Amino acid sequence: MDGVYLTWLISALAIGVVLMPFIKPPWAIITMDGFIDFLRRYWLHIAIVLTIYNAKDFLDEVDRILMANTDGMLNMTPWIYAIEGEMALWVQETFRADWLTAFMTHFYVVGFMVICYVSIFYFAYFDDRYMADRISLTIFWVYILAIPFYLFFNVHVTGNYIPGMETLAYNHTPEINDWFHRIDPLTNGMPSLHIGFPFAVWLCLLRFDSDGRWVVYRRIIFAFVLVTAFSILYLGIHWFMDIIGGMIVAAVAVNIANKMADPFWKIFDERTINARLVTLLTNPVRAMNVIRSSAGQQIKKFARPTSKETGAILAAVIIVVAGVITWDLTHQSIPAGGVDAPVGVEAADGWLITLDDKGESALVMVHDLSNLNEELEVVQPIMDSNSTYDIKGNILAMANNTTLMIVDLTDPSVVKMTISVDHPTDVEIVSEDCIAVLQNGNVDYWSYDGEEKIGPGPTEGDTIIAFESYSGQIAMVFESDPDTIQFGIVDGSGLISLEVNATGNPNEDEILLDADLNVDVENATITDISLSKTLLAVTVDVNATSRLVLLDTISGESQIISDHKFAAYDPHLGYGVLMFSAYTEINPLDAAEEYADREIFIHDLSTNLTRPLTADGLDQWAPMVLEEHYVYQQLNTDGDISVEVQQKEPTLQPYSSNILKFGVVLVIALSFINIMQRQKESNLSHHDSELAS
Repeated sequence: MDGVYLTWLISALAIGVVLMPFIKPPWAIITMDGFIDFLRRYWLHIAIVLTIYNAKDFLDEVDRILMANTDGMLNMTPWIYAIEGEMALWVQETFRADWLTAFMTHFYVVGFMVICYVSIFYFAYFDDRYMADRISLTIFWVYILAIPFYLFFNVHVTGNYIPGMETLAYNHTPEINDWFHRIDPLTNGMPSLHIGFPFAVWLCLLRFDSDGRWVVYRRIIFAFVLVTAFSILYLGIHWFMDIIGGMIVAAVAVNIANKMADPFWKIFDERTINARLVTLLTNPVRAMNVIRSSAGQQIKKFARPTSKETGAILAAVIIVVAGVITWDLTHQSIPAGGVDAPVGVEAADGWLITLDDKGESALVMVHDLSNLNEELEVVQPIMDSNSTYDIKGNILAMANNTTLMIVDLTDPSVVKMTISVDHPTDVEIVSEDCIAVLQNGNVDYWSYDGEEKIGPGPTEGDTIIAFESYSGQIAMVFESDPDTIQFGIVDGSGLISLEVNATGNPNEDEILLDADLNVDVENATITDISLSKTLLAVTVDVNATSRLVLLDTISGESQIISDHKFAAYDPHLGYGVLMFSAYTEINPLDAAEEYADREIFIHDLSTNLTRPLTADGLDQWAPMVLEEHYVYQQLNTDGDISVEVQQKEPTLQPYSSNILKFGVVLVIALSFINIMQRQKESNLSHHDSELAS
């Protein structure tokens, strides 16, 4: 558990206990025995709240994957921004102060814990079962009602969207920043549960506290809601409309909870359920007969359904359809068929090239991205797991220890060019008529006709440790100067030196130092390069970690894209984004299972925002971005490595598409029936009341 979170949790519990004498019913007495006894009397109530608390991590993970896999199609933030503009920015700019930021950041978390999770403790401790029944169910329904919005109505935090606005709470300290980014997808703005939960509790107290025993607590919560509304706007987290959404969800949740409280707690009341559990264990036959009888009575109701039963069926259909669609949209990647042990992957628009280890040799496997189940047979040299290859357009270059072969994939059975090489470490298709071969620490350039060409390279005695090209531009790193990019063009020998600044935030560096990890920027080494028309993305090893730096080749300005503390790898630029893999833990070898693997991230160059493409317990690396696809490698739970291909445009599988179509028709029919039933039932009720009068 993160240190900052543990501090907040302990503080919330302490504040909750300290407030007890001030908010207790006038006649109530506080004793030490009560702290133990209330758990026995209200364990199911507490379990409901804890279930919500624990379910949030799972649903946030689903939300991250859904948002990534739909490529922002569910992003409703522009609509919210179009309606209210920069109202939240005015709040932040008007009241901004360091002391207020510090106070509101801690209030935002600790206060929420006190009101939402400690509230049920008060009613349980002082044995107000009527209120405890309704508030526990209300908190449950607030979260349930918010789930569809979080999954299918993504609204970004204001500090990441409104120009000039900052996420003050998220960036207050590096430790707090890490905690927020781990637990919050930053797209769950609508509705605001920081308003929804406490406002729901306040509504319950307003509605159900008939004798005024909780009047002090009700006033405290009302004041808390007002301060919270200000804090979420000021800290750059929520929009004004998020507050409205939270209030509406709260009001609906209170009504639902009140209607279901009596029938629900008739079954699950802690005072009687224990006896039922004993009967189930000691006399299972009798227990099963009771269950069978109750189930039979419920089934009979559906034989001649009222609006209540058709409403339940309608809700079930919607949940099933939404569940199927959510599953499909969160499982968009497809493994390339026939690939058993990939040791490397290259891709170009339309083509996926994999070097598959076959034991004594290796095979270059070519897939058309439109059909991942079939491989294209390509003439190739005898390859092994250390062989190198590259693809640009339709041109595929492959090299073993002695032979470089070029093949045009439009005619894969014909060798376009063959030249002799000497144990090359890399081959790069530099331009439409030039290929670079790295061998013996140097680089040679060849045309597709087999003629040697001029190009930049290291001075005598120096060697190349990193090499990348783009449309005739060449970026290299020399062993003599490992933290500098040497930039040139094919057919020219001159080089321009570009400095890369991997200096991180001092506070972030301090965290690494506290973990006995030395940050050595002066002796940094560039380990990987990706190049586009005007940008360079490089990973820089600073000893303690590996940082991803984005460099503008025109202005010379550089920016660290990855988290300053967590190791990042495999940069790939293209089509307006920068993809990379990264850990989310300082020391993955000593991390919890959920943080011990690499995830794939996408950095949008136009918005300067980074979002995860994967969010699971599987290790993913080597991402590539194409015009219509994302490609990466993945270590699966069975220990096998697969090459995953994901379309940028989300698509539904035939089965889920059919379920969606059938579900829509069924929802329309059930809605019509339910409306008709409600009208008839209303008329009958009105008629009966007239007869009675």
